[in-house]
Amino acid sequence: MASNKKNGEATGLDVEHELPSAESEEQSARAGSSEVEGELETLRAEKAGYLDRLARLQAEFDNFRKRSVKEQQDFRDYALAEALKSLLPILDSVDRAVKTNAASVEDFRSGIELIDKQFHDALLKLGVEPVPAAGEVFDPNLHQAVQMVDTDEVEDHHVIDELQRGYRIKDRLLRPAMVRVANNPKK
Repeated sequence: MASNKKNGEATGLDVEHELPSAESEEQSARAGSSEVEGELETLRAEKAGYLDRLARLQAEFDNFRKRSVKEQQDFRDYALAEALKSLLPILDSVDRAVKTNAASVEDFRSGIELIDKQFHDALLKLGVEPVPAAGEVFDPNLHQAVQMVDTDEVEDHHVIDELQRGYRIKDRLLRPAMVRVANNPKK
């Protein structure tokens, strides 16, 4: 069955594949190389896009942060200005009291009492309230004990009197009340 190939005759050992030539390998390598380079170029473009986007986002965030800081400062300045506006009429009253020649001590006292009321009203408008103290149970969160007094007249650990008023704004303590506290030695 094996026949020789003569003048175009087929042999029994036909090879269906021919080995690739050096030229076709080179073309194949160039095609693969151009595909890789194209993919690499695409990835480089994507990277540049991501870096540009990142830079823009960082700049936007930095601008947002600066704008927020400025808005907070503006709000504080506005709030302070509003608080001071409510205190200026009291200062005006004190200035008038100092300049006046009161006919009697009682007239001067009544003027000072009016200024005191005006000042407390302004604080209430700002949300500042006095801390209750005299007669209350001692609370270290609201009161600062400066003296313990041995006494049977007031219940143990109750505030006898207030030496300096404390204040709070909403739930925040601005200043504790300075108080004297009863110490009932029998208990």
